[in-house]
Amino acid sequence: MSTESPAAPGPASPAKIRLRHLQLAKSQGQPFAMLTAYDQFAAQIFEAAGIEVLLIGDSVGSTVLGHSSTTATTHQDMLTFTGAVARSVHRPLVMADLAFGTYESGPTDALRHGVELIRAGAEVVKLEGGVEVTAQVRALVDAGIPVCGHLGFTPQSVNSLSGHRVQGRDEAGAEKLLSDALALEEAGASAIVLELVPAAVAARVTDAVSVPIIGIGAGPDCDGQVLVWQDMAGLSGFQGKFVKAFADLRGDLQQAAEQYRTEVRERSYPGAEHSFE
Repeated sequence: MSTESPAAPGPASPAKIRLRHLQLAKSQGQPFAMLTAYDQFAAQIFEAAGIEVLLIGDSVGSTVLGHSSTTATTHQDMLTFTGAVARSVHRPLVMADLAFGTYESGPTDALRHGVELIRAGAEVVKLEGGVEVTAQVRALVDAGIPVCGHLGFTPQSVNSLSGHRVQGRDEAGAEKLLSDALALEEAGASAIVLELVPAAVAARVTDAVSVPIIGIGAGPDCDGQVLVWQDMAGLSGFQGKFVKAFADLRGDLQQAAEQYRTEVRERSYPGAEHSFE
């Protein structure tokens, strides 16, 4: 029989983030952070940084795949990148977009594609639209699939909205945003993203609904904030009014690549320490 003392327990792992934690954060007035993620390395870094929610956005089409619009992102793209992120992290809540064309035709289409995203590893699916998609939201929720809505500027509708334009600036637009948010909540949505909305309007919507409101270009009063990670880290070079670059990853990466090229041309890399005998 061993006489060794049992090892002291290590520190407890941080709790897995669930939708109830976002709801609790709203009730306590404690904002939470969401970032997009599309690959294992970024996802793991953001998990280590404590980011509560990772969004596999259809923005992958323009940020990774080189398309000019998110409307080019396919359902298969979303399945591939959702799986990559979901397999790589443990604590963050994993949310994934339903791609353009996968839910607009009605509840049956939405449910089929939503199930496939959940099987790929998503824990919440996100779709764009208000009153017009409440039947899809209900179908997903009734099947046990949590849903996040998306109002304001909706990138999949960029053509009908005539570009990237702030939504809800007049009273009629603000009232439409509010009624759409209430309709999504009533249909069972667990959260709502507000994009490119005047700060005062976003604050009004945030106060009016009981589910968490996540802002992007929607002012400081939302319950959470989301950014595309390449914008946040200064990799994309995008300098929209609502974006703050918290690093200069584009500059750092270019500098590293230039140094690598210089050392290759000078034959100082690889050196003896990087070579085998």
